[in-house]
Amino acid sequence: MTITRVTPVPTAPLVRWYRTSLAGHPDGLNFRRLWVGDTFSQFGTQVGLIVLPLLAVSVLGADEFEMGLLATFETLAFLVIGLPAGAWVDRMRKREVLVVADLVRGLALLTLPAAWLLETLTFPLVLVVAAVVGVATVFFDVAYQSYLPSLVPSERISEGNAKLQVSQSVAQIAGPGLGGVLVRALGAPLVVLLDALSYFASVLFLLRIRHREGPIRRSGRRLHSEIGEGLAFVFREPLLRRIVATTALGNLAGSVTNSMLVLYAIRDLGIGETGLGLALSVGAVGGLAGALLAEPLLKRVGEGRTIALALLPALPMYVLVPLAEGHPGQAAVTMIATSMAITGVGVVVYNVAQVSFRQRLCPRPLLGRMNASVRFVVWGTMPVGAFLGGVIGSRFGVLTALWVGVAGQALAVLPVLLSPLVRMRDLPRGLDQHA
Repeated sequence: MTITRVTPVPTAPLVRWYRTSLAGHPDGLNFRRLWVGDTFSQFGTQVGLIVLPLLAVSVLGADEFEMGLLATFETLAFLVIGLPAGAWVDRMRKREVLVVADLVRGLALLTLPAAWLLETLTFPLVLVVAAVVGVATVFFDVAYQSYLPSLVPSERISEGNAKLQVSQSVAQIAGPGLGGVLVRALGAPLVVLLDALSYFASVLFLLRIRHREGPIRRSGRRLHSEIGEGLAFVFREPLLRRIVATTALGNLAGSVTNSMLVLYAIRDLGIGETGLGLALSVGAVGGLAGALLAEPLLKRVGEGRTIALALLPALPMYVLVPLAEGHPGQAAVTMIATSMAITGVGVVVYNVAQVSFRQRLCPRPLLGRMNASVRFVVWGTMPVGAFLGGVIGSRFGVLTALWVGVAGQALAVLPVLLSPLVRMRDLPRGLDQHA
């Protein structure tokens, strides 16, 4: 009898990868459940970013000022409750915060298709829903950034953030394109319904996390004292001050642009919902590339220099968005997609590096307040930028608002570029001393 020799499949590299990655870590299962739940939430967020403005433009006929107002309400919560949210999250179990936040977002969004079916849909209702979703998003974002360090070892934080960033980038790629196609096929109100269901799917996975958090911190101190601790930590750290300044200025300028983008694309460029969704999706490939490149770049270039230099390649690309005016549809889509793809690489690499540095530097009992303090400053500029975009667009035209956004992005890189970060490879590892 002839015995056939079967060549074994070379599994050693896969086994080594599994054992050395978060997937093979004892807490890897809990992290994967957080990762999947966050992925559903990210898809809901990314679809919502295009669907709510499209609902306002296509169903309610919103103008420049109203679009700026909608973008303002979407991010207003970071300015209004961003600081106390951190202190509250530090007093709560993080998983419960994540679950409730997703439930609130899903239920709030359900009111829009219901109102449309009842023929009671109004622009003020859209503003209210945007604000409620924004409040829930504040709590979700602060909680999951504070939850991650308890699920993985401190040396794995960058890897965990990189994987979460991959999910966000994939959602950014698929979400807008899918949203645009679905709006074209089903109409914006029904796509909002699907968006709500994605948050409920996230809840199912978050509820399966079996990690038990430590005792909840009880404090008899006043809320403003605890908020002050978070702000003090951020502003007494010289490198954090530089990072926060760059991120805040970048978000301010980006919000001026983003508040006008849907109106610009649909009304002025005439590329339609599908064209805009395609441009955003193709552009988001850059974000995915940045998420995949972040970890090897940090190892090769160093954390400090990566934070200082990652945003520079994006600067010439911002001008492609206003320059798309006057070009035929396909060329306009290509210009917007190219701009967003190249800027996405730098922004995501920068975010993975600076968020990991913040999480590692901060003592764990202070993480919620630190993250909320940073979010208050860097996201608090977004409603301001969105409102400015609406005012500039209504008074001087959409194109002027877009050029103001470009100028702001060029100024935003200066705090980190003109800092010691340029000369630093490795950054402090404060968390290891306080864990």
